[in-house]
Amino acid sequence: MTAPALTIAEILDLPAVVPLWPTAGRALSLAESTTYQLAAEGRLPVESIRLGRRLVVRTADLHRFLRLIPQENGAVPGVQPGTSAGNDEAAGVQPAASVERIHEPTQ
Repeated sequence: MTAPALTIAEILDLPAVVPLWPTAGRALSLAESTTYQLAAEGRLPVESIRLGRRLVVRTADLHRFLRLIPQENGAVPGVQPGTSAGNDEAAGVQPAASVERIHEPTQ
């Protein structure tokens, strides 16, 4: 069973270094086995660091990957209070324009 993902507020309140699992995995919405597999393959979107037998991740790397780096005034870019970060309609995202395809006659 996968643990629930962390909220933006929980991610912003993390200490400087967090365990790969459950904290970093939950912040990235990954299952435990997927988190460890991606780290072992070097495909995790953030760098994992071995400290003895433990794997940890820098919280700053998580913030950077998730685009949650606080600005100088303390505001989080792209996140408005009371809106859902995962809702495209609330964020004002417009659907992409259709692409016109030109078909060449086959010979």
